[in-house]
Amino acid sequence: MIIVDAHCDTITAIMEKGEEFYKNTGHIDLVRLKKYDGFVQFFAAFISPAHAKMGALRRAADIIDKLYREIEANKDDILLCGNYNEVISAAERGKVAAVLTIEGGDALEGSLSALRMLYKLGVRALTLTWNYRNQIADGVADACTGGGLTPFGKEVIAEMNGLGMLVDVSHLSEAGFWDVLNISTAPIIASHSNAKKICNHRRNLTDEQLLALKKNGGVTGINLCPDFVLSDGKASIEHVIKHIEHIISLTGEDTLGLGADYDGIDTTPEGLEGVQCINSLLNELLKLNYSETLVSKIAGQNFLRVIKNVLK
Repeated sequence: MIIVDAHCDTITAIMEKGEEFYKNTGHIDLVRLKKYDGFVQFFAAFISPAHAKMGALRRAADIIDKLYREIEANKDDILLCGNYNEVISAAERGKVAAVLTIEGGDALEGSLSALRMLYKLGVRALTLTWNYRNQIADGVADACTGGGLTPFGKEVIAEMNGLGMLVDVSHLSEAGFWDVLNISTAPIIASHSNAKKICNHRRNLTDEQLLALKKNGGVTGINLCPDFVLSDGKASIEHVIKHIEHIISLTGEDTLGLGADYDGIDTTPEGLEGVQCINSLLNELLKLNYSETLVSKIAGQNFLRVIKNVLK
């Protein structure tokens, strides 16, 4: 069973803490990933608000450089992958498949040429906004304005479709979400977003959005941030499963995957304290009589389908 986690902030985190990827104090490291038979990890270069207004592209370059250096230091165990065939090859060779992403379109600094150069560096997905407005669109924190994609944002979607990049709508305003659905010619992803019906947080997706994602052929990744799992109280595996159950009952088997948000969250649900616990979640689904086929889809096959269809 190949597992795909569509979002983590591990490289940004270890860079800031002065740690290494092989073994560290965070939620994900190579020692733990190597215990899985096949693991595809999306690594985000996170453009924080502190860097968004000045030096965003340089910040992205610094984080990408850190990932490249960590992969070189551990090249026997991890491989940077740009398409489906490379991902499958890495798994067959017993290596972790790393997919490079950027969280925050601020990194483009309003330039399509920057997008094209980032693609050449290996970036294969772009989370269009973080929570706030940028040159591409409004984020969820600015949703009160009703703003969606800007004219530049529409150009970005078209360019990403042409390059073969995954358009990621997590953190995007709802108006921006609908703009993307109307424009994109390829399936999109919400790399780390849950169901708003279960937890009414601005970062989660409405039922209407989830159904539109199904029609588009896209996938959302279940986020383990406790605030997005449970409105109050201490989140657990059981609360995460409520989101899984709701999304599957609403959209069927093909729209759901994993987007843990490890190393981008301060706390985790009980029983899901790090990447070593992903199997605990999958095994709990099997205990609840989810079929092996369905669990395999949630674990990775749904995201692998989109990777195969979109990445070039």
